[in-house]
Amino acid sequence: MDLSTYKKAPKTIDFNELIIFENQNYVVINKPAFVPSLDERTADKSLSILRLAREKFGDIQLCHRLDKETSGALVLAKNPDAYRNLAMQFEHREVQKEYHAVVNGVHDFDSISVFLPIAPLKDGTAVRIDKLKGKIAETIFFTIQKFSRHTLVRCIPITGRMHQIRVHLQCLKAPIVCDTTYGGDLIFLSQIKRKFNLKTDTEELPLIKRVALHAHTIKFKDLDGEILEITAPYAHDMQVLINQLMKSLK
Repeated sequence: MDLSTYKKAPKTIDFNELIIFENQNYVVINKPAFVPSLDERTADKSLSILRLAREKFGDIQLCHRLDKETSGALVLAKNPDAYRNLAMQFEHREVQKEYHAVVNGVHDFDSISVFLPIAPLKDGTAVRIDKLKGKIAETIFFTIQKFSRHTLVRCIPITGRMHQIRVHLQCLKAPIVCDTTYGGDLIFLSQIKRKFNLKTDTEELPLIKRVALHAHTIKFKDLDGEILEITAPYAHDMQVLINQLMKSLK
């Protein structure tokens, strides 16, 4: 099934509606899926997060990135001191991030650590495990909720490599739902809902049309040492997916 026609950013975005935290140094937004963190060479450049942020705040900087399809907490710095402050925390691995993912299969992850090096493919669009040339990468996984065929997983990245969580879950034979790059299968309502009836001559669409990964929480220190911990509510499609999975348990 070709989902490319569904993987489009909204035509308009009110940046104010994305903001979930703001003070004199930082803005944290709940990034929507399908909107790139930075301008893309071929995409509609008016809809990158950085471009939208600069339309509102002027000289503001992204402190990190999220994959285009990933939703959730994304931090921007309002001034150079704030940017350097968080950049140093990222360098020293002091920023605590938590992601939630819906994965294929039923799994019991109780502080399961995946410590496998990652290297990008030549075209830069994906990564692979490479024990000889890859860079160190570690992720810790916990099961939040098991369902009949799927699992909601809490993911704690210790390092911050491209596609790290996605490829490490693939190594655990728990690829993320709809992550076809790393072996994830689509998820349909007919798989989880009893007595599901699809209308004749109708193609069933998957419950979520992008990688089911959400940046749930980020925790770091402000310039004055205050601990900031911000949680981003699930994106609508992620919440709908989890709600349907929860209903299947009843």
